[in-house]
Amino acid sequence: MPENAAPGSAGSEGAAPGDAASRERPAAGTWPAPVRRPTGRDVARLAGVSQATVSLVFSGSEAGRRVSDATRERVREAARGLGYRPQAAGRQLRLGRSGMILLAVPNILGPFFGRVLEGVHEEAGKHGLAVVVSSGWGSATLAEAATTSRFDGLLICSPDDSQLGELPADTPVVFLDADPGTDRARPTIELDVAGGMRAAVEHLAGLGHRRIGRLRSTHAAYTFRVRQAAFEETVRALGLDVVELGVSLNEGQPAAREAAHRLLARPDRPHAVICDDDVVASGVYQAAAERGLRVPADLSVIGIDNVPVAALLAPPLTTVDLPGEELGRAGVAALAGLLRGEAVAPVPPLATALVRRSSTTRVTRSPSG
Repeated sequence: MPENAAPGSAGSEGAAPGDAASRERPAAGTWPAPVRRPTGRDVARLAGVSQATVSLVFSGSEAGRRVSDATRERVREAARGLGYRPQAAGRQLRLGRSGMILLAVPNILGPFFGRVLEGVHEEAGKHGLAVVVSSGWGSATLAEAATTSRFDGLLICSPDDSQLGELPADTPVVFLDADPGTDRARPTIELDVAGGMRAAVEHLAGLGHRRIGRLRSTHAAYTFRVRQAAFEETVRALGLDVVELGVSLNEGQPAAREAAHRLLARPDRPHAVICDDDVVASGVYQAAAERGLRVPADLSVIGIDNVPVAALLAPPLTTVDLPGEELGRAGVAALAGLLRGEAVAPVPPLATALVRRSSTTRVTRSPSG
């Protein structure tokens, strides 16, 4: 615009709403004001229709069909030209929804839950949903979230027994990696953690290990009860000896390292260890190195989760892959179905798999270890 052009002169009348030409240059050392977003009124003026017609076109309701095809296209063309986007809040108000879902996980710092969140975000975008993540929640927090209008539905992942309370019957909820008996009126999507544990024990037995160490989670959660039951059943069937200790997963690698030291200090120490997650396995690596033991020559190690750190350890960790991304996607797909008022079909337990890397090896000593 020419320097002497005044507001309202011919040099400024042609600027479209939100056009850079319609903004004054900000003073030095200041942040420029945000560009004004085009409104429904701007679209109506450009399309030559009323503002009510613009609202009908973008309402997404049956009423929008009263507008002729030619007028609808003219309005949409004007909106595209201006870069107009209908306000989501207005649509959500009409539908009685917030457009947000809550993903509740026990520990947001747990790497496995990062995998779950990746799948949740990916699937939520396909259904026009936004995701909020909550960690360290309890039954009261969940009940409060379920009874407000902030969230359209809840995804509750790997809950501890103490974290589950009474949830309103009219709140859409999907449980992930949880006991299918928690609430039989709501969908539960499980992982085949029992199959993964059996594969881990059988792998070590196939390598000649007869005494298996185990660092198991102390958390009172269904997923850990299932894997422990599968461990006990498999070692009993194979006639293996067991040395095990409990460890708190929320305390991370330091707690795992301390527990591993106690395990490895035993006179009957095992020469193979199965851990309830990959972070615990990394603690075993550290304790073994501090005791002058080599993985896998002196100690075979198996983790569970297959989080990114597993492949970065030296040597890379053999682990049970729990498909967190698939779990998250399946959970959102089920929740989106509930939000649409659809009946959700049961989902078979998601398959797990043993990922064989370099942290396990065949026994070359007495078969007692």
